[in-house]
Amino acid sequence: MASDSELSEFLKNMEKKAFKRAYYHVRNEDAALDILQDSMIKLCTNYADKPVAELPLLFQRILSNTMLDWFRRQKTRNALFTNLSDFNSGDGDGDFDLLEVTANTSGDASSESAEQWVDRLQTLEHIETAVMALPPRQREAFLLRYSEELDVAETAAVMGCSEGSVKTHCSRAIQALSKTLGTQGIRP
Repeated sequence: MASDSELSEFLKNMEKKAFKRAYYHVRNEDAALDILQDSMIKLCTNYADKPVAELPLLFQRILSNTMLDWFRRQKTRNALFTNLSDFNSGDGDGDFDLLEVTANTSGDASSESAEQWVDRLQTLEHIETAVMALPPRQREAFLLRYSEELDVAETAAVMGCSEGSVKTHCSRAIQALSKTLGTQGIRP
């Protein structure tokens, strides 16, 4: 059974990755934050009595189901109502902030020139755009396997599909990313 401090620490460690995953799926910062919050509440409410070792897979599954619920609600809402503000160009408030993401990954910033920093930032933007352009199941499999570092069996459990499907989705995602990024001059 996870203690309150262990559960709190687990959620703190999962917060950024889970937000990023939700944002990649829904492409709306506010919705991604709502999904993340709902998932965390569901985990704490329904599964706080589980061992700490079981929490990562439970949380990933809860997050996936919460995102599916969000898409179902959106589909119903869009079928009934048209939100005219969706057609406005917007002022960019919902943009994902890459500076926040890269701030934690830059090791020794003093040894990196401004040109290298800009190149790295542009590369990350190209990669993010390419990942967001993947079909939903490929994107989910790719992010779970390589961002969340789950193995094939764990990814299959989270996605609710077979291990073979996970391997197929990941393979196709890697091929699509390689092709897309290769045309932009980005090589591994």
